[in-house]
Amino acid sequence: MVEERTVAGRYRLTDRIGAGGMGVVWRAEDTRLRRIVALKELVTRNGFDADSVRRAVREGRIAARLQHANVIALYDVVEDDGRPWLVMEYLPSRSLGAILAERGTLPPDEVRRIGAQLASGLAAAHASGVVHRDVKPGNVLVTEFGTVKVTDFGTSRVAGEGTITATGMLVGTPAYLAPEVARGEEIGFPADVFGVGATLYAALEGAPPFGTDGNPILLLHKAAEGKYPPPRNAGTLEPVLTRLLDPNPETRPTMAEAVRMLSEESTDPATVLASALPSAPATKVIVPPALPADTPADPTPPADATPVPEPVVAAAPETAGEPPAIVTPPTPPVTQPIEDPADRPDRKRPLLLAGAALAVLLVVLLVVLLNRETDPPNDQAGPTDTTTTTVAEPTTEPQQPPATSNEQPTTTTAPPTTTTTTSPPPQQGTADKGLIDYYALLPGDIDGGWSRLTDRFKATPRVGSFEKYQEFWNGITSVRLSDVTLLDANRVSATITYLTKAGATETWFHTYTLVQVDGKWLIDGQS
Repeated sequence: MVEERTVAGRYRLTDRIGAGGMGVVWRAEDTRLRRIVALKELVTRNGFDADSVRRAVREGRIAARLQHANVIALYDVVEDDGRPWLVMEYLPSRSLGAILAERGTLPPDEVRRIGAQLASGLAAAHASGVVHRDVKPGNVLVTEFGTVKVTDFGTSRVAGEGTITATGMLVGTPAYLAPEVARGEEIGFPADVFGVGATLYAALEGAPPFGTDGNPILLLHKAAEGKYPPPRNAGTLEPVLTRLLDPNPETRPTMAEAVRMLSEESTDPATVLASALPSAPATKVIVPPALPADTPADPTPPADATPVPEPVVAAAPETAGEPPAIVTPPTPPVTQPIEDPADRPDRKRPLLLAGAALAVLLVVLLVVLLNRETDPPNDQAGPTDTTTTTVAEPTTEPQQPPATSNEQPTTTTAPPTTTTTTSPPPQQGTADKGLIDYYALLPGDIDGGWSRLTDRFKATPRVGSFEKYQEFWNGITSVRLSDVTLLDANRVSATITYLTKAGATETWFHTYTLVQVDGKWLIDGQS
């Protein structure tokens, strides 16, 4: 316990929860809004002066730029007895440094999840022009539910602004410094990427890449060389770690690429995840009507026209997002110049009509064969046979649905362009459609979305409780689903883009497991 003290007449200090080179952090109660906050008190070695005030105000200005789920939010900067205090979001958590001190090392899967969130928060900072400059386990907060937030932007720098750090002063922690920083070069965005790699290396190996030698000068020499022992516990993360710890800042990936690598466990630069776009609707092909056999041939075709058979489209029933199948008759290779159609019009036109008729016949045979393979055995002939013939043949007049007779009340034949009994089953019942239906409910219908999760998934730390689920979706303005891919009967991959109420955009790539319960697809897992 501490002696009771109120800062700026509003914030009552309760506990000291952390300390670093830039100050001491306290837990406090906002007596006006009745909420718990974190207060950072600036502490200096050489006393409190005007530069210290400017540094605190500068840190507050930088932190105010950042609104992201993986960055500690700044609420205000206040003064008390002439000293500035930063009022920040309070997150019940422990630093990654404290976790490593207790557990030693972490498994690769856990390190990957932490790294993806850490990189996501720093990518938002980089997008705002902010370089953190001191990425290390002590500045990474982790909640008991696995949420990760970056903190302590006290040494940060904004691109295009000057710095009030004294000339010649080293910024950062030697054990986690990028080689170019240890050599005295400019600190830029690539240095933060190296810091992420060094932090994850320490989580996997129990020590930073350049060791824990107490001599900072020796650590600087090791960091400047950029050489470190190969990781032994990284598993599938080793190639990603190697890219992040690239000693050359020019070939080191960006922070946005680091997010993608840690999310997908891939180092292929060709698949860098950009801003997700909605899936485009399928292109529909309109079938041209077949010419009647008695249609007279055009006696004067254009001189430059080349008779190429038109693609024949099987008029299969339309399903959501699924274009009709296209069957194109093979075109024989042309080895001789095609003679002018005007030379022999009496032969060209009949040949073209014969080719079109042959193509239509082939399509009819193909549809019949497919029907025989997909239809279940049925000894009673019904509307299936007539529907098949109707679908395969294009007509010049739109077909009307046959009237339903009183003698066959259970048989209703729909228009052949929309539904047939002989086509492959529609995709509305597949797992990918279930995922699309789930995200279509959100963020507007949170109760409906909650009902689309299995009880097993609701009990996992990723979901936790309805209150936690509701709190997440209440902070989302819109969600966009793209690149939906059905991997197998129960697994679907997709890219999810969230727009938060703070104005930030977050893009994630997930693989989902879905199960059917009472005819409805429910989400049973997410990775």
